[in-house]
Amino acid sequence: MKNIPVLVVSENSLAKAYETALVRLYNEGIRFETQYDKPGDPLSIDCTMNITILEPESDPMIHKAFPGGIEDLKEYVLELKGFKDHWVKNMNDPDDTRWEYTYHGRLINYGSWKELKENKTESHDVGFKVNQIEYVIRKLVDQPFTRQAQMITWMPNLDMKVYDPPCLQSLWYRILEDEDGVQWLNCNIRFRSNDAWGANFMNMFGFIRFNREIIADEIAKRSGKVVNLGRLNWHADSWHIYGKDIEKAKAMLFDRLETTKFENRIFNFHDDFIREMYDEAEEPILKKIEEYDETH
Repeated sequence: MKNIPVLVVSENSLAKAYETALVRLYNEGIRFETQYDKPGDPLSIDCTMNITILEPESDPMIHKAFPGGIEDLKEYVLELKGFKDHWVKNMNDPDDTRWEYTYHGRLINYGSWKELKENKTESHDVGFKVNQIEYVIRKLVDQPFTRQAQMITWMPNLDMKVYDPPCLQSLWYRILEDEDGVQWLNCNIRFRSNDAWGANFMNMFGFIRFNREIIADEIAKRSGKVVNLGRLNWHADSWHIYGKDIEKAKAMLFDRLETTKFENRIFNFHDDFIREMYDEAEEPILKKIEEYDETH
């Protein structure tokens, strides 16, 4: 085998697209070692994956086969809205062991604290910060059909040297307007590396909510037009299940496909009790963040 498989999936809803993509990966992916393997770990299953979710806000949105709960989804959405941006390390302090970045921080405050010289002992301030979120919103309000509404995270002066650089690479937006004057926000998202079992569902759910609450709602507010979410295209250069997670994935999903109905493997996000759980999770999550801040 000399080629990494390229798999393409298109489904109406998030939950269906996620399950279909996982099954395709399990059946058609290639075995790969990773730099995170521990001795005795099986090889991962890997591919390049392209997932299109045609109606991102439609049910069924939530698949039960992801390692988390409704509260975890809410916490991740809050993280994408910037509630943990202050957890990022001071890049000028070599003893600071906090996060290298947050996705929201890279999008709303793209720039760098320092840039290392070749000898890795001297540094200087790069001296720029870019609010890409504001740029994208303004671009799409002024010119919905622009091809220039893009945000990136990768900073070569930092990310070529860190242990765990950003997996998210870029977000690209363009708006179509239908015959009724309703605008449809289309989005392409690219990840260089995406843990299909351990992170991808939360990633996709989180960015659907990000696109709704941060991008689409603000465009609608400024333009006075109705803005719905059109298709989301999700591209991962490496979409993988780590070897250590394969047995868990089999038990929670792959071995259950023949014995359970699809409707028993999903939740509808817009069902009252699920939405109540999701909304009510915000207050304890904010309290948890506050308590963390007090002790760190």
